[in-house]
Amino acid sequence: MDMHEAPPFDVDALLTDRRTRIVVCCGSGGVGKTTTAAALGLRAAEHGRDAVVITVDPARRLAQSMGLTELDNVPRRVPLPPRADGTAPPGTLHAMMLDMKRTFDEIVEAHADPERARQILANPFYQSLSSSFSGTQEYMAMEKLGQLRQSGDWDLIIVDTPPSRSALDFLDAPERLGRFLDGRLIKFLSAPAKTGAFRLLGAGFGMVTGVISKIVGAQVLKDVQTFVTAFDAVFGGFQERAEETYRLLQAPGTAFIVVATPESDALREASYFIERLVRDRMPLAGVIINRTHRTVVRSLSAARASAAVETLVDAGDHQLAAAALRLHAERARLRDREERLRGHLIAAHPTVPLTEVPARPEDVHDLDGLREVGAALADTGDRPKAGRRG
Repeated sequence: MDMHEAPPFDVDALLTDRRTRIVVCCGSGGVGKTTTAAALGLRAAEHGRDAVVITVDPARRLAQSMGLTELDNVPRRVPLPPRADGTAPPGTLHAMMLDMKRTFDEIVEAHADPERARQILANPFYQSLSSSFSGTQEYMAMEKLGQLRQSGDWDLIIVDTPPSRSALDFLDAPERLGRFLDGRLIKFLSAPAKTGAFRLLGAGFGMVTGVISKIVGAQVLKDVQTFVTAFDAVFGGFQERAEETYRLLQAPGTAFIVVATPESDALREASYFIERLVRDRMPLAGVIINRTHRTVVRSLSAARASAAVETLVDAGDHQLAAAALRLHAERARLRDREERLRGHLIAAHPTVPLTEVPARPEDVHDLDGLREVGAALADTGDRPKAGRRG
């Protein structure tokens, strides 16, 4: 068997490159995307970038770790502590939490005249759609990204993607939402509200809508019809902006980072993310594997450590040494398991750069913790072997 490694992922080179304007952190839920995005933003600011981090994580850990009392739909300045040499960081850092309904409202207000906007915002069907429709959060994450990029206030935007089980839902959301709003059923339901449509369709249509009214309720049907009529003038702007943002994600200056943990499910999802990004021609910068485990004495295998424990136990002495060897053996077995799993990922995607972040004894809860994570992200030296290929 020959050992093989992934190319090292030079995170600092990515962040300090002024051509990098957007970094998108994606991965399955629970792998540390929010912490990674925040640590990347802080590291970028310490290297002179004016960075903003968008998070959609409902746990709001980002606000806590950045010392902010709250995050909302407006980017807030993060007070950065001095660097190790006592100097102030040359860049700036802002952070915001996506409010998908407020972002949806902003688009309506921007694309409709005041009276039409008032009708849409007050419509019960719109209020439900903007708060809970599948794909709305992902769509609004892309919309907010486009808004921030267009503003020109930041030279680096870092996106913490929605905690979705489906890989890259935010790439599919504009098409899915657009397909729903422009679909046959919606147009069919809205037909009576359009000029003369009800008379033209006649009694047959009335029978169908009567059946639908019994299923969804007459008021709901009326709300849908009223919404679609008012929304018709706004819809073109939605589609156009979604397409612009999608092209922006494919353009030079955007970098996708796949975040995972050394667990079989997370790495399987990471592999799917990589394949999807490649298929959609999205610029993949590299993979970050969080919460990895290492041993200080790599040459001492789990088997040898366990054998040494047996010898010490038989001798009836050196209890402290035996306990230390047991701990090492457990850690070595965990390390070996992680390396095998990581090796499968690398074997499937051998050219994708990779870096690791060692597991921490406790969760990140402040800027110092984020700074330590950023330093670990940038440490491309002394990496363990990535895995084995049989």
